[in-house]
Parts: sequence; C-alpha cells; structure tokens
Amino acid sequence: MRAVSIALPAGSPATAIPSFDSASRSAGWLGPDTALVEPGRAAVTPSRPDIDQPAPRIGEFLKNYWRYDPETSWYGPGFIGSGTACGQTYTKTIMGVAHRTLPCGTLVTFRNPANGRQVTVPVIDRGPYVAGRQWDLSRGLCVYLDHCYTGPIEWRWGNRGGS
Repeated sequence: MRAVSIALPAGSPATAIPSFDSASRSAGWLGPDTALVEPGRAAVTPSRPDIDQPAPRIGEFLKNYWRYDPETSWYGPGFIGSGTACGQTYTKTIMGVAHRTLPCGTLVTFRNPANGRQVTVPVIDRGPYVAGRQWDLSRGLCVYLDHCYTGPIEWRWGNRGGS
C-alpha cells in the first residue's frame, strides 16, 4: 500500500468528517469485546400492558342460519295446470319454490318476518326470471306464509332446529 498525500494551499483548514456508522469503519476497529447489534433489532417495550384474557364459556351455542332476502316474489296465475321444471303439476295449493340453479327437491325453510310463519318446502321449479330476485314462492306457499307480494323474507337451508 502506498501512502497518499494531498497538498493544500497555505492557510486552508483541513477537516476530517468522522463516520458514526460502525459498518464504514475497518475491521481493525472492532475488538474482541465489541457487541454487534443489528439495526432495527433493539428490544421494543410494548405500548400496552399484557392483560389476562377471559376463558371461553363452555356450552352449546345455536348459530343463526337465517338469511334475509329483501325482494322475494311469488308466481301462480297463468301457470296453474302446467308442469314444473321438476316434473310436478303446478296447482293452486302446491307448496314449493322456484330457484334458477338449486337441484329439484332441495329443501329450503322460509319465514315471513312480518308474522313469524315458517315452513320447509322443496325446490319444484326454475325461476324467477327477474333480475335481482333469488326466489319465486308458489301460490300455495305464499298463501300459507301470508306473503303474496314482492317483499322481504327470511330463508335457510333445509329443516334445521333452533331459531
């Protein structure tokens, strides 16, 4: 290694800027007792104290399986006497529901939120064919539930117990 000298004009101050970053210093600067600390790895004191969490209660909980549909309609006039997509004859008293994709015979429980009446019925037909609607109640079902209008209804799969 050759020594380098810099000639400065007379009267100019010579300054050295010390580096505070230990990584820029030579390896000879480190001693055997020097502690190496990774940046950002310092112990952080928690901002909130630890608290004991309550133990979960042991027991049985019923889950609310009811779903809310704000716009359920019914169908009937003009279809009485014709066949359904599931092979039945549509009558004034048939209890069932139309759905576009569910398999025929799938059980669905409906509840009228206005009066609390509920019943489980199978899918018997295809429909509704109005955008945004999921269910078309048969005439017999709408009469039973007192829901012969387009409006809200609650539903869930099958015939599960509880409320």
